[in-house]
Amino acid sequence: MTAYFRLMRLDKPIGIYLLLYPTLWALFLAAGGLPDLKLFVIFVLGVVLMRSAGCVINDYADRKIDKLIERTQNRPITTGEIHPKSALILFFLLMIVAFGLVLMTNTLTIQLAVIAGFLATLYPFTKRWTHLPQFVLGCAFAMSVPMAFAATNGSVPSDAWWVFLATVVWTVVYDTMYAMADREEDLKIGVKSSAILFAKFDRLIIVLLQLILMAILIKIGQVFVLELTYFLVLFVVLGLMFYHQFLIKKRERGACFEAFLHNQYIGMSVLLGVIFGL
Repeated sequence: MTAYFRLMRLDKPIGIYLLLYPTLWALFLAAGGLPDLKLFVIFVLGVVLMRSAGCVINDYADRKIDKLIERTQNRPITTGEIHPKSALILFFLLMIVAFGLVLMTNTLTIQLAVIAGFLATLYPFTKRWTHLPQFVLGCAFAMSVPMAFAATNGSVPSDAWWVFLATVVWTVVYDTMYAMADREEDLKIGVKSSAILFAKFDRLIIVLLQLILMAILIKIGQVFVLELTYFLVLFVVLGLMFYHQFLIKKRERGACFEAFLHNQYIGMSVLLGVIFGL
């Protein structure tokens, strides 16, 4: 059971946090305050299940690649602790349970969940044919946003897509930092990533994306008519962005990974800003 626990990365919940925060942004904004308790539980459980399923299918897709990367050599499928077929069975079980949760919402949310499931399944394979798998991951994570609005209000207003866009941009930012930590090994084995695509311009492009994210967050505050507290919190977010740039300045592997992990505080800060700004 310990191996399955590690396969689903339940011992490393950072991915849950990074997916959960935009989901909660959307739930609170859609409700204009405290979200419905039933929906809150459905979406929180759904985040845990979908992130776990995403980790399982990722490790299945990368079972041969992981042997060649120091950081991933001890993953359960790679070491032989879990058979690839067993991992696939677990993946489908997690997806079925997650879909069962969505069935307790409405038709539009179910339709959006199908798209989210497809993107989550597709993502691990995209690093073979595109240098922007981080964008695909961002779209997969961001699907929780229209789902939250659809489940709350029965429709997805145009303003919700600003939250969707913020999630995509933010994901590309922090997952590029993550990819910077693995860049040298990825180059050797032929795996593609945004860090490889951006090359020596990686930090500059991340800065530009961070500025775009900040502009979108300001727009979100305007379209949802959030109070001053929200905009004050954005100064904290800006400070965190500066800190992340400091961490990746020398492109050291450990520091880049730390910057990735530290992005959870951006998600947390925006959530607090939304809650107190409503």
